[in-house]
Amino acid sequence: MTTIATIDVSSLRPAPPRPQAAAAHGAVRWRVEDVEALYALPFMDLLHRAQQVHRAHFDANEVQLSTLLSIKTGGCAEDCGYCPQSAHFETGVEASKLMPLDEVLQAAQAAKAQGATRFCMGAAWRSPKDRDIDRVSAMVRGVKALGLETCMTLGMLEAHQAHSLKDAGLDYYNHNLDSAPEFYGSIISTRTYQDRLDTLAHVRDAGMNVCCGGIVGLGETREQRAGLIAQLANLDPYPESVPINNLVQVKGTPLAGTEPIDPFEFVRTIAAARITMPRTMVRLSAGREQMDEALQALCFLAGANSIFYGDKLLTTSNPQADRDRALFERLGLKAQGGQPVAQNG
Repeated sequence: MTTIATIDVSSLRPAPPRPQAAAAHGAVRWRVEDVEALYALPFMDLLHRAQQVHRAHFDANEVQLSTLLSIKTGGCAEDCGYCPQSAHFETGVEASKLMPLDEVLQAAQAAKAQGATRFCMGAAWRSPKDRDIDRVSAMVRGVKALGLETCMTLGMLEAHQAHSLKDAGLDYYNHNLDSAPEFYGSIISTRTYQDRLDTLAHVRDAGMNVCCGGIVGLGETREQRAGLIAQLANLDPYPESVPINNLVQVKGTPLAGTEPIDPFEFVRTIAAARITMPRTMVRLSAGREQMDEALQALCFLAGANSIFYGDKLLTTSNPQADRDRALFERLGLKAQGGQPVAQNG
């Protein structure tokens, strides 16, 4: 079994590339201070470097559209300080049962009709039971039959559960690291950093793609933001998909009232992710509702090439599809697959 251990990134030094790893993602080992040095670059220099890396691997005017559906909302046993779905906090989010298969497939069909190519399904569990895996596997098979890529986030997985999801055809499994290891204990106590790394190892062993990112604006320092990026970049291989979330503050959660991150610091985080993980899909995720169009455009310039598309992201609002289509048209962006994302009519 692959073992992914917590990395003491502060002690890492650049290592010579290993040929096999270099062929896929590269074997550069990123120290925290190296990532901090990226953050410290003049803003225009950082964006120029990120854009150069981005253009070397992607069409700079193409963005992947994903839709995220909450298939089981609320009542989670974890105490993640940012999450309105935690049973530990009074946020007004009611616990629900797992959605019926036909409703999930209807939502997937609607997402495809609006231009999404990946359909992500999230369940507010600490970890699924085996009977749950049977039910969500049916969802994976149904969504795949519609011609969509599939992604799920269900909490921690055991090895056999990861293999079952792979057998069902799941393309990506999302399990975020959230923050740097030294800050992690400030926001979560019910699940360790190593628990998260163990789930990522099970996903890799099963042969699935990894979707793994984090959240900024939690009250962390720049060094801790750099620590998160270094942790992600030093996974072997680094994730195929990296969602960067800007904290959406929800009343009733412990992190409500936290000082928001500077917008340009958020763009710097996108750029650092692009430079350290050149071939990954960097997804502009939670918090986009609070961003104006100019800030979103800077994120795309910094190397973001994937967004969640639709009216809601789990339990929080997301820019509506019509607004996204209008923004894409003004920026000359197109959806992955070559189709323009333009206003109807």
